[in-house]
Amino acid sequence: MKRVMRYGWAVVVMMLGAAAPVQAQNGWVTILDAKSFKDWKVAPESPKSHVEESATVKKVVAGDSLHDGRWTFKDGVLHGEGGVSHIFSPRGDYENFSYRAEIRISDKGNSGQYFRTAFGNGFPDGYEAQVNSTHTDPVRTGSLYGFVKVFDMLVPPNTWFTQEVTAVGNHIVIKVNGKTTVDYVDTKNTHMKGHFAFQQHNLGSEVWIRNVQVKELPKS
Repeated sequence: MKRVMRYGWAVVVMMLGAAAPVQAQNGWVTILDAKSFKDWKVAPESPKSHVEESATVKKVVAGDSLHDGRWTFKDGVLHGEGGVSHIFSPRGDYENFSYRAEIRISDKGNSGQYFRTAFGNGFPDGYEAQVNSTHTDPVRTGSLYGFVKVFDMLVPPNTWFTQEVTAVGNHIVIKVNGKTTVDYVDTKNTHMKGHFAFQQHNLGSEVWIRNVQVKELPKS
């Protein structure tokens, strides 16, 4: 009887663990999943375009094939394709944090992992951790775009990698698969608070993103 009871409690514990909210250990929280996808907002390149949304797809309707696009979320993966657009986190008040995602970029593709950025059309006003293996733009994955440039291809196209950004005050660190590529202090304090966002750069480029997680940090 005792053996049966112990086994039963083990099953209950396992079931409770499986039902727990999606949250990583040590303060890491998943901020993009099938439920929260609806709260992320897409901004197209032009304010004249509009976005049509469903539970799994956000379509950019520009009226021409060069600028139409879409973001889909399926099986835990966010996928961007088509013309220029960006998808923004629901919150726009992130200040100090570590922010990571697993990303895959197509051959000749270009994307970006934005942080402390303002919501808006076109290319956002914020910091960008570059995502680019073989695009014609020579600034590669691991760069802090406009501030610190990486020209080496750290990850081949169509390969999953983890890019992690830590921003505390004006100190920014970027790591690609655990390797530090940027350790920079922005003395101008250019962007101190804002959204997270991901970029769909141009027609022909595609990007896949999963396991988007944030750990908010106190001010140093």
